Amino acid sequence: MNTTSIRAQLEALAEPGYRKFASSLIPNIDNLMGVRLPALRRIALEAARGDWRVWLAQADGEYFEEIMLQAMVIGYADMAPEERLRHVAAFVPKIDNWSVCDRFCLGLKFARAHQAAVWAFIQPYLRSGHAYEVRFGVVMLLEHFIDDENADGVLKLLDQVSHEDYYVKMAVAWAVSMCYVKFPERTEAYLAACSLDDFTFNKSLQKICESYRVDAAAKVRVRAMRRSAKGRRGAAAEQ
Repeated sequence: MNTTSIRAQLEALAEPGYRKFASSLIPNIDNLMGVRLPALRRIALEAARGDWRVWLAQADGEYFEEIMLQAMVIGYADMAPEERLRHVAAFVPKIDNWSVCDRFCLGLKFARAHQAAVWAFIQPYLRSGHAYEVRFGVVMLLEHFIDDENADGVLKLLDQVSHEDYYVKMAVAWAVSMCYVKFPERTEAYLAACSLDDFTFNKSLQKICESYRVDAAAKVRVRAMRRSAKGRRGAAAEQ
C-alpha cells in the first residue's frame, strides 16, 4: 500500500453529498473529499497491518481524509509506547480541526496502560499557544484520565488552561462535564471555586445538564450556579 493507491481508494469512496454535510460540521477546513469514517477505518486497519512506517513517512496531507488516516494508523499500528509517542509528537502539528483532533485522541488507547508517560507527555501541549495543541492535551485528559486516581489532577489542569480559541474552551467544558458525570461531588466542589472564564464555566454547566447520566436534582443545583453576563453567579436556572 502506498500514497497513490490510498488516494485512489479515497477518490473512489468520496461522496459529494457527504462532503457537503461533513463540511458543515467542520467549518474551518475546505479540503474534504467526502469519505465516511467507517470506510476510513477499514483503510487504516489495512494500512496498519502492512508496512505502515514507510507509508507514514511518505503520507500525503493534501486532503482531510489523508490526515485522518494518519491519525488512525498511529493508533492502530503495533508499536512500543516510546515509538508511538514519537509519532504522536510528529502528528500533532498537523491537527487543524476538532474532528481530526478528537478522533486521534480517542484512538490513542495505549495511554490508559501508560498513564505516567502520557501524562508527562501532554503537559507542554496544555500550555501551548496553538489552539489545537491545547485541545489535543485537553481531549487526551478527557478520553484517558478521568478516573479515580487522576480526576482531581485533571480538574486542576483544566483550571489552568488559558486560551481564547472557541474549540479550546468547548473542549474544556466537555471535559469538565465528563468529570461531573463520573465524579459529581468532586466536580461540583471544583465548580464552586474554579477559575474558568464565564463562557467556559457556563458551557460546562450546559453540557452537564444535557447529559442523560446526570439526575434531575443535580441539574437543578448545577443550573443555579450559572454566572450572569457580568461574571456573577446567577441564582436563576437557565431557561
